[in-house]
Amino acid sequence: MKTTPTSIAARLSLIAAAGLLGACSSMGSAPMASSQSGLPDTIKVPAGNHLAWETTTAGGEITYECRDKANAPGQTEWVFVGPKAVLTDRAGKAVGSYYGPPATWEALDGSKLTATQLAVAPSGAGNLPYQLVKANPASGSGALVGVTYIQRVALKGGVAPAAECNTGKRGQRETVAYQADYLFWKAL
Repeated sequence: MKTTPTSIAARLSLIAAAGLLGACSSMGSAPMASSQSGLPDTIKVPAGNHLAWETTTAGGEITYECRDKANAPGQTEWVFVGPKAVLTDRAGKAVGSYYGPPATWEALDGSKLTATQLAVAPSGAGNLPYQLVKANPASGSGALVGVTYIQRVALKGGVAPAAECNTGKRGQRETVAYQADYLFWKAL
């Protein structure tokens, strides 16, 4: 094959386009800046970490079950059973899921992790609390590898059902809608 100025220019254009596409496709994993100033101190991420991934749950749900209260014979209460949500990016594109128990975050790239709760703080009436968890090592390879902490912020809903829980409803389950942002942090 003979190399001409036109074929060299075409090859360089293809290489440049491929480089640009590669840069754009990695933008979702680039570190972002995030202010911790508006959050309660108990759920702030320790210094030495940077925001690596940000997701939201536009249509999450939490399941509760009507059960006997521990150490309170004859009394019942709604008990948290587990979450189920699709994690999306800011453009609304699905990027993973959140489910449990145990509470598990899974990216579409196959990486997933669980975490241990460190702290919660009130986020407003009718809303789940803010939460800070310490991530366990992720399995697989991808976006969740190296995550050190996860914060749950920007909450709407998710608290136990308003419906009565009594001995006649023991064992019944109710789901409630919630929204939250999950912020994934990695060590610097």
